Amino acid sequence: MSVIAPPPPTIRPTTSSRATRVLGVLSIVGIVALAVFGLFITPPDAELGETIRILYMHVPTVSAAYVAFVVTAVASVAYLWKRTEFWDLLAASSAEIGVLFFALTIFNGMLWGKITWGVFWRWEPRLTTTTVLFLTYLGYLAVRRIPATVSTRATVSAVIGILAVVNIPITHKAVDWWRGLHQEKTIFGTVDPEMQGTQLFTAYLGLTVFLLLFLWLLIHRFRLAWLSERAEERVLDRAIADRRAESVEEAP
Repeated sequence: MSVIAPPPPTIRPTTSSRATRVLGVLSIVGIVALAVFGLFITPPDAELGETIRILYMHVPTVSAAYVAFVVTAVASVAYLWKRTEFWDLLAASSAEIGVLFFALTIFNGMLWGKITWGVFWRWEPRLTTTTVLFLTYLGYLAVRRIPATVSTRATVSAVIGILAVVNIPITHKAVDWWRGLHQEKTIFGTVDPEMQGTQLFTAYLGLTVFLLLFLWLLIHRFRLAWLSERAEERVLDRAIADRRAESVEEAP
């Protein structure tokens, strides 16, 4: 008498929830408000002029990228300690979003450079260390694509994720440590502490909005990664079950 195994539990094929919908709405409304304040309401800066409007985007994207890379490092440490799938997927998901935000940082930084320096790129200290940091995390993502066992890939990636975060303070402090052309450190060493009124409000609004956007994207990316892992397991289980069934049928 054969025993029919129960079907695997149904996986909810969505990354959305009430919490993510709220975060999504807040992020969209915040981005619209940031655009209005940054482009139309805030006055030009006394020193930077109209180019300060680019910084309202530049500072939030690099800040969100730094947070994402720190999350990757913390999750990598937790994975090496706990050896659980949760921390590995969290580290990978955060790194992907960090690379996205860092690419946006480089893009809007190039626009600022073109207006300020007359060229999109110069190999001065901040931009050089920025390139190294960006390539490091691209390498991290590339390592995660190398065929290997799940545990080996996760372990190697975790080590890289921990080592890579050391580049963040080097990149951030490059303006102080080496003389270069880049704008000097400005709140949290990024936004000019002499900012007041709508300029200061817009600067903090940008930081808040992009951190909310990072959290929203992180939740969705993590859930997508988790669903992908479950889908692969279901495919493997089904393939094994089909092979067993074929073996039973072929038996004399």
